[in-house]
Amino acid sequence: MLRWIFALLLIPFLDAVILAIVVSQTTYIGWVGMVLLVVLTGLVGMLLVRAEGRRTIRNMQRSLAEGTPPTNELLDGGLLIAAGAFLLTPGLVTDLVGFLLVFPITRIPIRGALKRFVIVPYADKKTDGFASGAVWTVGFPQEEPHNTATTGSETTDGGTYDLGEDAYTVDSDKESYTIDFGDDDRQDDTDDDRDPLAR
Repeated sequence: MLRWIFALLLIPFLDAVILAIVVSQTTYIGWVGMVLLVVLTGLVGMLLVRAEGRRTIRNMQRSLAEGTPPTNELLDGGLLIAAGAFLLTPGLVTDLVGFLLVFPITRIPIRGALKRFVIVPYADKKTDGFASGAVWTVGFPQEEPHNTATTGSETTDGGTYDLGEDAYTVDSDKESYTIDFGDDDRQDDTDDDRDPLAR
């Protein structure tokens, strides 16, 4: 998160350096010409953002009418808001980034990269794979693999027993049942609050 904040703070500094270099190296563009150029690119960019925003809203309404979720249109709307902010910020680098986000030719690959590298991993992290369909059908994601072919009962952490084949027998009568774990060293608890039929 800090590196993104640092990158966003670096853009105006880079803009100021580039503007100073362009004004000092060229004689036919002065400070007045550079300010007019920045204002002109901002106005043209805002007209483009307005037109693309209307088109995005129409596409969103069409998607909703068809019953499909407008995920691409929502991402386009967010990118157009960012493009408007970049175009309103004075500078050549911010105008370049803003124009990259306005035009659909460059916005669609940026949207695809944003979905692939930012949104889907974040949604998978928050939903444990349910967002992209990478769900676990057997076991748990953090579960360590264990050997299920062991015979006899082995105590694991938490007081549970890993029972293999033929590790227990069940003798049932009409009113009670008995489970023999095959472990003679284990002491039976004889508390009064336990169910007497479960012995």
